[in-house]
Amino acid sequence: MLLQPPDVPDGFYKDLIKEISSLGFDFHAAAKGSHEKWKLRVTGKMLLMPFNLMSRHLANAILKDAGSLRKF
Repeated sequence: MLLQPPDVPDGFYKDLIKEISSLGFDFHAAAKGSHEKWKLRVTGKMLLMPFNLMSRHLANAILKDAGSLRKF
């Protein structure tokens, strides 16, 4: 008998991707573990973001670093 993993909610990843993409960030590269690098087209600023983002506080901190006024 195989155990099924519990259903994990999507968290904030999809919403965060939409927001930072609208600010001009593009996916740059995969980073260590469950992280991704996103790069701003204009200035080259980099953001590190986990793709298993479950924390609202971390999502808001990433948005703040990206220059967004939005909060979750």
